[in-house]
Amino acid sequence: MTAAHSPLSSDLLIALQHQFTDRCSTSKSVREHHGTDESFYDAMPPDLVVYAQSTAEVASIMQLCHSYNTPVIAYGAGSSLEGHVLAIHGGVCIDLSQMNRVIAVHPEDLTATVQAGVTRKQINLEIKDSGLFFPIDPGADATLGGMSATRASGTNAVRYGTMRENVLALTVVCADGSVIKTGTRAKKSAAGYDLTRLFVGSEGTLGIITEVTVKLYPLPEAISAAVCSFPSTAAAVQSVIQIMQLGVPVARVEFIDTSGVQAINAYSKLALPVQPLLLFEFHGSVNGVREQAELVQEIARDNGSADFEWATHPEDRSRLWTARHNAYFALLQLRPGSRAISTDCCVPISHLAECILETQIDCDKHGLIYTIIGHVGDGNFHVLMLVDPNNPTEIANAEAVNQRMVNRAIAMDGTCTGEHGVGLHKMEFLIQEHGAPAINVMRSIKQTLDPKNLLNPGKIIHWDVVLEE
Repeated sequence: MTAAHSPLSSDLLIALQHQFTDRCSTSKSVREHHGTDESFYDAMPPDLVVYAQSTAEVASIMQLCHSYNTPVIAYGAGSSLEGHVLAIHGGVCIDLSQMNRVIAVHPEDLTATVQAGVTRKQINLEIKDSGLFFPIDPGADATLGGMSATRASGTNAVRYGTMRENVLALTVVCADGSVIKTGTRAKKSAAGYDLTRLFVGSEGTLGIITEVTVKLYPLPEAISAAVCSFPSTAAAVQSVIQIMQLGVPVARVEFIDTSGVQAINAYSKLALPVQPLLLFEFHGSVNGVREQAELVQEIARDNGSADFEWATHPEDRSRLWTARHNAYFALLQLRPGSRAISTDCCVPISHLAECILETQIDCDKHGLIYTIIGHVGDGNFHVLMLVDPNNPTEIANAEAVNQRMVNRAIAMDGTCTGEHGVGLHKMEFLIQEHGAPAINVMRSIKQTLDPKNLLNPGKIIHWDVVLEE
């Protein structure tokens, strides 16, 4: 999947090389690295990679590219899953990883402002002595700029929300190189259009995020984690539904199916019971954590669960969550030489069991090697399907399962993606979910903010296709 594009202007190349010298690269290996993410797509490299270190430098690059009508793709950690950073039209990739400075921490206001290249692990390391933490945890050590651009969430979202709820303000470089600031550090505002929410989740198609102001939270007094196995997927998911409907404030609740447990045990050297399981974490006061755990245990037992296996020491919790975050790599070991087609959807919690079970049946029917893992506390689950990259039939079967899963989720008033984003892979699903009128509004916004279609072109919406209502 490669779109035709014009070669990079030699004058633009000379101008960027003069300004950025050794931070400007046309090396094949560097370009291929920046034209690859964690999606199933093959590398689609940009023509040039430039490493920026400030908002002013990003603006300068964007002004030059705007003058030469050259596409621009912002790059953080390359951990996206739907082809977000692939350079299907070539152009210039701006690597923001060297923009990694924590600009200001305001512990009394529970906020921090960082450059876009700061990662989630870095910010938590730098604020650890303040008694605060930043909770959004998508698994990968992604940059906060990239997490904002893709509206990331992860394991803690059930209690702390997603990037949408936790970004207060942004600094954004627009398509013509101008710089705007959206929002303030105030807890709320009724002043004008909510531009912060417009750019959060825009995947680099409307502007390049260079600074982010986020909410911080006090470190909990007590934290406990537990693993709980169930006789069936239905029993595990039904427990989650009941827990959420009762309003128990669990911090994390993750579902892992049987094949996922097998893969994690082998990869991370664990001995979890090979059954569908839920992985819980509770945050709060000592008494609050105990009360939460007792209520959750009671609900789980009513659904046939085994007793909780507790991980109360920080190193034990870390080992469990590291194993959970490495599930993608663990699954790949089940079939050496394969590649994973990873997808997700999100449904109202009342439809979660039905959606997961029907997806399992569909995967089994087509003989796929797969696992289902989910942030089930907010109705979001992921399906990872292993396919032979040289077998078109396997790939087609996996994509057909994905299509039916999305159809199922949308029919349940859910969404085609809870956290992966749209990128290249889910553009048609976005049309299906929102309908022509809404997509045409999105296109109008894109054309207004980026009239030359230079910012990450070919992602989210089709630039030149007006849908009939």
